[in-house]
Order: sequence, then structure tokens, then C-alpha cells
Amino acid sequence: MSTPLIQATQLHRYYARNHAVNDVSIKLHQGEILGLLGPNGAGKSSCMQMLCGVLAPSAGQILINGIDLLDQPNKAKQLIGYLPDKPPLYPELTVDEYLDYAAQIRRTDKSQIKNFREQAKQRCGLEKHGNRLIDNLSKGYQQRVGIAQAIIHQPEIIILDEPTVGLDPIQMREIRKLITQLGEHHGVILSTHILPEVQAVCNRVQMIHNGQSVFNQGMQALQQNQHITLCLEKTPDKEALLKINGITQVENISNGKYLLQGDDLKTKRAMISQHCVDKKWGLLEISMQENSLEQIFLNLTTGEGIIKSEDAA
Repeated sequence: MSTPLIQATQLHRYYARNHAVNDVSIKLHQGEILGLLGPNGAGKSSCMQMLCGVLAPSAGQILINGIDLLDQPNKAKQLIGYLPDKPPLYPELTVDEYLDYAAQIRRTDKSQIKNFREQAKQRCGLEKHGNRLIDNLSKGYQQRVGIAQAIIHQPEIIILDEPTVGLDPIQMREIRKLITQLGEHHGVILSTHILPEVQAVCNRVQMIHNGQSVFNQGMQALQQNQHITLCLEKTPDKEALLKINGITQVENISNGKYLLQGDDLKTKRAMISQHCVDKKWGLLEISMQENSLEQIFLNLTTGEGIIKSEDAA
């Protein structure tokens, strides 16, 4: 695989005695959309600010396409486009004036500013809004302008913090479509509290809780990871259930009721049923569900779920 666009290793961040980020590593490749999740106060915003060079880590290393962010900050930051949770807009400017200003801040060659501005407008659906005041735009179009300023200098990495907050369902769908398109040619990190949004646009998810990375898995692998609820008259021990082909983890929920986890269990459900019959355990019920992002999130952040993950980075 090619050199990661972002290779952040063992990041730490202290605020006085508060250890806000504790040994977090983040990796991002081109063509990947990474969903960064976590409850309020988990440390994900601090992680994003460190990746952008806005906040210095207390310890750790950040490489941006192989460039050390701390040693060569200006060179590394040229490869990053950032949209904070509150877009840095100037409502008294027109869209064109603002994007030209954003391009100048990014030290874009003057001969390229108009070309880059028109490309950013086209990608964000702003072609007909160049002469409009930003203050007169809807919330959804203001978010589009915010994304346009993040990509005006054509960076390799785009970092978006809550890009759909406050939008109506139609606006959210349009912004998600835009993020998906951006992910085809860039590396994108998306921070959001909206779990369906992550499932809709991301191909990998990483969860931060209490300053630590507690989950890091591709969406495809997540969808393939399934669990079976098994109810039996007799109560075999866990070791007997673990001997069933495909079972990797067993949890005793209650007397005679078990949660079985493993890979590709959907095709093995009949075999598991037959195994229970052959062992004369008294099969009462067998049902299957795929792990949901919501279940994993609740389990890892509140302990309310029943699904457990051992894949933490």
C-alpha cells in the first residue's frame, strides 16, 4: 500500500493535569473516508486539531504524506484542508470574494486563483452563487462554502468537523453526496455524532473514548461481523460452544442463553443448529443479527450494548 496521507502515532495531549488524548494513533490513505466518532469530551476534537497543526501534541509524531508536521509545518499544512465545526465565514463577503481570500491565505499562485475558485465552486454546487453575499445563503449553502474553502488549494487531505450539523434532511443528503465524491480523490476524515452518516459515507470508523482509541475497523468488516443468540435447555460450558466451527467468542447472557460471535455466521447457522441437536442440548431458539455501529458505540462508551470489540488501535 502507498505511503499514508496521515500517519499519526502515539499522540498525547495534556490540558494542565487533564490527559485529554492518551496514546492515540490515526492512519489515513488516499481514497479513504475515515469516520472519527466519540461522545462529547472524548478527545476527538483535540485529535483533529493536532492533525491540522492547530494544536501541538504533548507527545507523539504526525506525518503528513511523509512530512513531519512539527518539523515542517508550512509544507505539511499545504496538503490539508480543514472545515471546523463552525465554518470560518465572513458574511459580508460574496462567495467569490471569500474563496479568493481563502486561496490567498493558502498562498495559491495568483494566476491559478480564479481557476481553483471555479473548480471548488463546481465541486460544491456553488456555480450560480458566486456573487451572492454569504450572509444571504441558507445554512446548507454556507456549509458548502465552508467545504469549498477547505478544498480551494486542492489539498490531498480534507478534515471535516460536524459538516452536517443543523442541516435539514435534504441538505444533509446533498452534503453527504459531496463528501462521498471528495473521498474518491482525497483522503477524508469526518467527525460527526450522526451514526447513520458514518454508515452512509465512511469506509472505516475509529472511536475515541476517554482520550483513547477503543475501536478501529473497516465498515465492510463490521458488517460481516455477526452474532447469534442461542437459547438451550441444557447449559454447556463456554469451551464446548467455542469448539463449534466459526465461533470466536461466547458470552453467557443468562441461564441457558448465550451470545455467539464469529465471522460469516449467516452461512453457518444451520450447521450450528444441527450441532446443538446432535449434542442433545435442547435447542429452543437461534437468531442472528449483524453488529450495528450503534450497538458498538453504546457498548464502548456507555456499557449499555452487548457487542464487544477487541479491535482497538
